[in-house]
Amino acid sequence: MERRNIRESSPLEKCSLSASLEQKLALAKRCSHEGAMAGAKAAAVATIATAIPTMASVRMLPWARANLNPTAQALIISTVAGMAYFIVADKTVLATARRNSFNGGASLSDHKH
Repeated sequence: MERRNIRESSPLEKCSLSASLEQKLALAKRCSHEGAMAGAKAAAVATIATAIPTMASVRMLPWARANLNPTAQALIISTVAGMAYFIVADKTVLATARRNSFNGGASLSDHKH
């Protein structure tokens, strides 16, 4: 049988690798948190921006009054809010990741928590 030459990492290399991995993990968590917060803000704004005209049209337009029951109104509003959340969260995560990759993985101490 052939013996493979497996080089074991020194404790210093493991520590350095672990610190680098932890830093990348922390950056990824911060990036996803920023995306979630931006998405939530966008969803809140989209909910209000959609709810007002939807409710007003149901009160004022005979077609909307006849055809848009409360379930349909809720579906319209929640669909817009969900779309806003996912679009803004995705764009924010991608922008943050791109910014971090151009900075060469800026250190965590450079950013606000």
